[in-house]
Amino acid sequence: MRRIGISTGGGDAPGLNAVIRAAVKTAINDHGYEVMGIRNGLDGLFEPGGVFSLTLKDVRGILPLGGTILGSANRGNPFVRKAIIDGEEVVEDITDSYIERIQLLGLEALILIGGDGTLAIAQTLAKRGIKVVGVPKTIDNDVGGTDTTFGFDTAVNIATEAIDRLHTTAESHHRVMILELMGRDAGFIALNAGLAGGADVILIPEIPFNFEVICRKIQQRVARGSKFSIISTAEGAHPEGGQKVYKRAADAAYVARLGGIGQVVGKFVESMCGAETRVTVLGHLQRGGTPTAFDRWLATCYGSDAVRLIAHGRFGRMVALKGRRFTSVKLEDALKTPKRVDLQGDTIQTAKALGICMGNDLD
Repeated sequence: MRRIGISTGGGDAPGLNAVIRAAVKTAINDHGYEVMGIRNGLDGLFEPGGVFSLTLKDVRGILPLGGTILGSANRGNPFVRKAIIDGEEVVEDITDSYIERIQLLGLEALILIGGDGTLAIAQTLAKRGIKVVGVPKTIDNDVGGTDTTFGFDTAVNIATEAIDRLHTTAESHHRVMILELMGRDAGFIALNAGLAGGADVILIPEIPFNFEVICRKIQQRVARGSKFSIISTAEGAHPEGGQKVYKRAADAAYVARLGGIGQVVGKFVESMCGAETRVTVLGHLQRGGTPTAFDRWLATCYGSDAVRLIAHGRFGRMVALKGRRFTSVKLEDALKTPKRVDLQGDTIQTAKALGICMGNDLD
């Protein structure tokens, strides 16, 4: 019996449990594999009880559940690990220890589920001889090589509902309501939810914005009798010539934490436009709860496909969706060019045609 491991890394996303369920059921029912779950990203390799057998019973009933039964971690990078040596904090590479542990556990192949960070770890392990298959997960939808990642559809639905709810209070009190959404480098959530929810201004990282252009849009709406406005902004949006807003700076082991651009925009709108403004940060609500039917379907197909790649000996690859067809791409190709909003694409053109302000006057 072959033994494979499965791990969920990075931030949680709706659909993770659906991937785990599909992978376990396909591995056991279709191939006779033994599946070992690794808790808390790859950290579980070294934790007591961190690696355990996943049975059909373990995955029963988890399809509609958010989060991950394996736990996750966005700090489990074996190549950049903080440690205290001789009383000083240092950053070390303990990849060899991970590889030795994987081999000791008899894991013949790994399924790593995550975004670009986790997939980069998968690629490095693959180069070191570990048989790995990646599954693209991120609510930001910014992983290259695939049309969409699971978790994105759920996040957009949650964000759209938030915009719908903000409309009523914005119109009642004649306010500008700003909704700050996730999206570090890619503005897919803010753009798609803004379009679906009827936002008047959409700010995304790919288009640096101009405060005066935003205010002009708000004033135009007031002049036409619309005394309220809705602004959908990605957390990674930034003004022309300005920087992104961070809550926490980056260091050798941790990525920087974004947050606060909504407040910056709100302050300028209130002072420059004279409009009463409120800011809502949706935050981790975008990650939680029951995945949509689409994300369940997508995650299920991804999990099953990942096992089939292993069965056919196609390692160092990531499962992907192209159109309505499931396929796979090399991990290096998936990571080569991160996906960003196409500024000449149909969604941007539709937003402009509807009169939605994208933060500047550029065509």
